[in-house]
Amino acid sequence: MDFKGKNLIILVLSFFCLVLIGYLIYSNSQETKKGFIPAQEAGELAIGYINKNLLSEGSQANLTGEVEEEGGVYKFQIEIGGQKYFSYITKDGKILFAQGINLEETAATSQGGGEQASPKSCEDLPKNDKPVLEAFVVSYCPFGTQMQRILNEIVKEIPSLAQDIKISYIGEIKDGKVQAMHGEEEAEENLRQICLREEQKDKFYSYLSCFIKEGKTEGCLGEVGADKEGLSQCMTDSSRGIAYAQEDFEAQNTYRVTGSPTLILNEEAVSEFDFGGRTAQAVKTLLCCGFTSEPELCGKTLSEEQAATGFSKTYSSGNPSSDASCGQ
Repeated sequence: MDFKGKNLIILVLSFFCLVLIGYLIYSNSQETKKGFIPAQEAGELAIGYINKNLLSEGSQANLTGEVEEEGGVYKFQIEIGGQKYFSYITKDGKILFAQGINLEETAATSQGGGEQASPKSCEDLPKNDKPVLEAFVVSYCPFGTQMQRILNEIVKEIPSLAQDIKISYIGEIKDGKVQAMHGEEEAEENLRQICLREEQKDKFYSYLSCFIKEGKTEGCLGEVGADKEGLSQCMTDSSRGIAYAQEDFEAQNTYRVTGSPTLILNEEAVSEFDFGGRTAQAVKTLLCCGFTSEPELCGKTLSEEQAATGFSKTYSSGNPSSDASCGQ
């Protein structure tokens, strides 16, 4: 190739580079005109809001990885207490979504006649002479411990309702071992709580009351006077602990539970947010709506404050309501 030919190629490439640079500058200026902010800045803004308004004292959210654009919004991953979640924020940094729902993935269920999520009144809920409110959680999900905190508060204030509440756990059995969405530590704690629930019922809520404060297993077992040897035997005996856990997981699959927490009243999925959110009063009201004839004890008013998420020494963090959950 001669000198003129090389110069022509260089000129052509230079022209295209200039066009590309111009386009990028124009695109960025258009984004700015629309009020959009850089992706990483939006992620940091979201993390700041979450830490200030959605988490209880002692809990901290951190941004992990890069913030990316997806579906017209920014997608980012946060870590809270070793657990990771995807959240979303609009490109102008004004609206935060604790969770995203993939409409394409759920369209088949909706088109197939699946029940649409809509607010329900007390009259809409299934009734039973002996209702059962089953709460599916995992022990290291900050929103799972939030629900455990609420149920513990209900049982503390109205002990007789304990017979109408069951805390169940999300997971599966693989190679003879309990699996959980957040790893081995959570799987072991889930199994421990299952064994206490089944074989040391009088220690179960006392242990939960202690555990949800700081997550100190050994200290809490000692504090409530649990039979540690019996507990260890339950957790290692496949005909006991593993069998109990399997019953939870079968119920989880029956109700198609995928998130912690999920509430099932009289075998029907229900939402605490139809009655005020994650408060002791709202969940107590929901449970009482499950009675064929509501007992007098349901008239007692409980805390209407949103319960703290994660490990917290206090019942309430004073933060606004959030319907976030840990999903599989």
